[in-house]
Amino acid sequence: MNRSSFLKTIAAGTAGLYTTSLFAASAKKKYMAMQLFSVREAVAKNLEGTLEKLVGIGYNELEIYGYDGSFFGKTPAEFRSILKNTGVKVVSSHHLTGFQLKSKGTLKNGWEKAVEDLHAIGARYMACAYLFPEERTSEVYAALPDLLNKSGEKAVAAGMGFAYHNHDFEFEKYNNTLVYDHLITNTAPKLVNMELDLYWISKAGQDPVAYFNKYPGRFPLWHVKDMEAGTGAITEVGHGTIDFDRIFAARKTAGLKKWFVEQDTSKGDMFESLKFSHDHLATKKYI
Repeated sequence: MNRSSFLKTIAAGTAGLYTTSLFAASAKKKYMAMQLFSVREAVAKNLEGTLEKLVGIGYNELEIYGYDGSFFGKTPAEFRSILKNTGVKVVSSHHLTGFQLKSKGTLKNGWEKAVEDLHAIGARYMACAYLFPEERTSEVYAALPDLLNKSGEKAVAAGMGFAYHNHDFEFEKYNNTLVYDHLITNTAPKLVNMELDLYWISKAGQDPVAYFNKYPGRFPLWHVKDMEAGTGAITEVGHGTIDFDRIFAARKTAGLKKWFVEQDTSKGDMFESLKFSHDHLATKKYI
């Protein structure tokens, strides 16, 4: 082999090793989505800085909250710019019903504009986030499926999915069933699905997998957070008692599309808690 051929062979081999190295590094890097409400205090102080910090941990997809005609006080264009600058993508957004709180961006007030704005920033899902204690009445429960269907219809028409996010009170009795089952059976699967909070259903003493089997395909979104032994408090994923391996093994039956790490409260630094959950989940095959 002459010198020219030798140098070309070496160069090709080096390039191949470099490409392989880059591919391996890329393959090892796992991204996760999280619910931004976990760091609401930091968001209120510095939105862009908070997003940069989350990206540093390994979260680059979000479910957001608080839309009220603007995104944390920003126009859709301003918010899109922040997302682009930080490399973050909004996957989903939480919204209130509007029965109790008469603000913009709720299911009953300014929903069409909310759908338009969420679509404009590239969101794939919108979700009903919560019922205030004053909204947990027979009258609201009776009216809620129709409101969810109508809200879902508008979201689906814009090319997005729509879901209902639970806490534990939905597993209380309502007529001859549970509130949660009432909402599932009285909404159209093409318009309304469920964002299952794995902590709150467990806190209520119910089995997520049993619900997947009972209503297959209705659970495209999940919230992933753990339950502390003894106290039942919210804790970092991997610090608690919830068997996520068992639950994720049933993800196809559930119809899972996207899941979000969430931690409503932390006994220490919230970013450290989110890093612990990220690092624990990064070892799992189901991401």
